[in-house]
Amino acid sequence: MKWCRYEGPTGPAYGLVEGDTVFELAHAPYETVTRTGKSHALASLKLLPPVVPGNFYAAGRNYVSHVHWANDYHRMTLSVPTQADIGYRSPNALTGSGSDIVVPRNSTGSIEFEGEIVAVVGRKAKHLTEANALDCICGYTLGNDLSERAYQKSDSTLWRAKNIDTFKPMGPFVVNGIDPMAQTIGVRVNGKTVSEYNTADMIFSIAHYIARMTEFVTLHPGDVIWMGCDGPTLPALQTGDLVEVVNDSLGVLANRVTKEI
Repeated sequence: MKWCRYEGPTGPAYGLVEGDTVFELAHAPYETVTRTGKSHALASLKLLPPVVPGNFYAAGRNYVSHVHWANDYHRMTLSVPTQADIGYRSPNALTGSGSDIVVPRNSTGSIEFEGEIVAVVGRKAKHLTEANALDCICGYTLGNDLSERAYQKSDSTLWRAKNIDTFKPMGPFVVNGIDPMAQTIGVRVNGKTVSEYNTADMIFSIAHYIARMTEFVTLHPGDVIWMGCDGPTLPALQTGDLVEVVNDSLGVLANRVTKEI
């Protein structure tokens, strides 16, 4: 099943995607799928982030080569993690596929992409094991975990570097029935592939993260877990660039970089 969220005539709506047509749904399809009888051409819709998460979780440093690259290029002193620690992002930073990334007017640092697979929670869950952890996931989507590196270096937290409005594009669809640990994730800038990796190279699997998380926190429908990226995050994005996160099953998450006026 593939579904999306879009700007409908009377406000945001969910829709089941079948080919080039979106069939409107009465509610988010976490447990049941109820069609309203209305449909739209997919190309005519403004897509929104496919879910509105109550909690926005993010795995950090989940690929060995990304840790090494960050240390070499950015002169960081990051260590390869020995346990699955989770971070948080702010939902205000979310934007949908096709919407602009807006760089703050006073930004002086490089704007770097991080194309990721995102797990979408479909049911309330606590105290899961690795064996049943993925049972709470209703599907997967794509995310672009953008960073402003000057803010990242100057601030004691990631509140600006990672949580600027529009700096977390997510979408275009939520898709189920795929193996999340066998997906090739690519990033294109202006049509050129600049990053490509496989989710099989995660240090800690999605199931491992969920099992660890649910020892302490309850997951709820609509929560999202961004699983980190591998490899370099360059070239730095410039005003006017089109950045796309791509996957054969999940589609293309496309956003244009603009500057705040």
